[in-house]
Amino acid sequence: MTLSELEKEVPELTDYTKNMPDELRQLARVKVHPPGGLIHQKDSVLPYLGIVAKGENRVINEFENGKIYMIETNKAIDFIGEVALLANKPEASVTIEALTANTVVYIPRKDAERWIDSDTHILRKMAERTAFKLYRSSYNNGLKLYYPPMFLVADYLVRLYEQVFPQDSPEMLKNPRPVTLQKTRERLGEELGMNIKTLDRTIRSMHKDGYFSLVKGKITFEIEEYLQMKEYLSTAKG
Repeated sequence: MTLSELEKEVPELTDYTKNMPDELRQLARVKVHPPGGLIHQKDSVLPYLGIVAKGENRVINEFENGKIYMIETNKAIDFIGEVALLANKPEASVTIEALTANTVVYIPRKDAERWIDSDTHILRKMAERTAFKLYRSSYNNGLKLYYPPMFLVADYLVRLYEQVFPQDSPEMLKNPRPVTLQKTRERLGEELGMNIKTLDRTIRSMHKDGYFSLVKGKITFEIEEYLQMKEYLSTAKG
């Protein structure tokens, strides 16, 4: 697939590429990373700038003891390698894995740097995206340190329900249905920054207290449980 073909599939991409020089368009390469695929590894040299046109990925930090800490998840349209490029660092500071199929436009780093130097529009796009991630991180900074495990699990499930049913949407109010968390305990623990023993203990306690059901081991809850968890969160914050 060429960049022009991808732009036809994802018209929003043109807001990022509209000022890309013709010679750079010829160098751009489109690659699809399958779900679960590695996009780049922490400490690896980044010879490119990537623009994610489709898909969702997760940003993780890997430690020498084998533990994984999930920093965030990001959806298209997004950048790959922009932090290293803007910081003038050669290596990636994090590992990025595809959660869904990711379609990425790759541009050689040196050419991308020249493009950014001459095009304030793409520089602003990169700065906005980087600032958004920093804002989101700063806004939630400390949550995992100062709230108990039950709060973190409830907060995660409430946000999951509101992704499926936007707050006060007609579907939430008139035709609510159960929501099931499909992720494994290992993946949930990574996202919450919680070890498996603590997570299992928290899930058993919350299940016993009626915050959700366990269907074939998976957390399942309906609007009544969602409202119960939301009330708990409000009380805990107060």
